[in-house]
Amino acid sequence: MKAMVDERKCTGCGLCAEFCPDVFEVVDEVAEVIVDVVPSVSEESCREACENCYVRAISLEE
Repeated sequence: MKAMVDERKCTGCGLCAEFCPDVFEVVDEVAEVIVDVVPSVSEESCREACENCYVRAISLEE
């Protein structure tokens, strides 16, 4: 699985980093993906981050 953040939509709220700190971090008020491939142990929390992003800035590629 691969995670992506649309920087144009991201508000930098940090919710994704709270749900899945192994994959996301907020830098300069914008979320960034910090791994190339989501580790299998983080897939569920990554999906939760995607589902809970209220501006729909996160997308996942299976």
